[in-house]
Amino acid sequence: MTYETSETSETSATGTAGVTRPPRWNKVPEVTAYFWIIKVLCTTVGETAADLLNEKAGLGLTGVSVLMSGLLAVVLVVQFRTTAYRAGVYWLAVALISVVGTLISDNLTDNMGVPLETSTAVFAVALVVVFVVWYRREGTLSIHSIDTTGREAYYWLAVLFTFALGTAAGDLVSERMNLGYWLSAVLFALAIGAVAVAHFALGLDAVRSFWIAYVLTRPLGASIGDYLSQPTGDGGLGFGTVVTSALFLAVILGLVVYLAVTRRDVIDRGGVARQAA
Repeated sequence: MTYETSETSETSATGTAGVTRPPRWNKVPEVTAYFWIIKVLCTTVGETAADLLNEKAGLGLTGVSVLMSGLLAVVLVVQFRTTAYRAGVYWLAVALISVVGTLISDNLTDNMGVPLETSTAVFAVALVVVFVVWYRREGTLSIHSIDTTGREAYYWLAVLFTFALGTAAGDLVSERMNLGYWLSAVLFALAIGAVAVAHFALGLDAVRSFWIAYVLTRPLGASIGDYLSQPTGDGGLGFGTVVTSALFLAVILGLVVYLAVTRRDVIDRGGVARQAA
């Protein structure tokens, strides 16, 4: 497979057709089973690593937030400077943005006392605004066309808000329904399954299906992480945040190395041409 390049003629941000853009490689991976597995694993690590750093490092929620935000900024600079999708850089950015998104929600709830209903609504509105501006400027929300700096900026901003929204909404559902970690994971897995049915059987378009599932994988991964790491008395398996984080990081590393070598998640330009934006 080859990297996808941008179309040579497409609608500009102001709606003018026929604007020619120089070809650039697509900066994100193809959506395969590997993509969703690593995404859920990164989400789980985002939950357990945030708890681990907050509890064990002695930095406090604010200190951990500053540290992880700084690391994320550095990695995103590297990601933006790459000329094509690089599995290691991309997934490191996703793992860090998962942690930062979790910390943003936790700061609002724990440090500022913002109700989960409010933070969920705010993040949902913020995500919608990003999508609206992104679409008005670029004419598409497809991840098969993340081939300009502007589109990449919208993409990562949307990803950040999906993690923050997923954290707040997941915590809200867990607290209101009091399902416990395992049943919460089953609930969100069923919701993702419903999205898959809507896409494959009922014709829900690929872009909407992708972003809805992307949001839902955040509380799914968090529920799995909490179930594995939390004490048995609290409804978990008691593995702890250190073991859980290390285990999932090892699996992520193995999969990312595999993809970097095999390039199985590199977007096929020919396949993209057959998809609607």
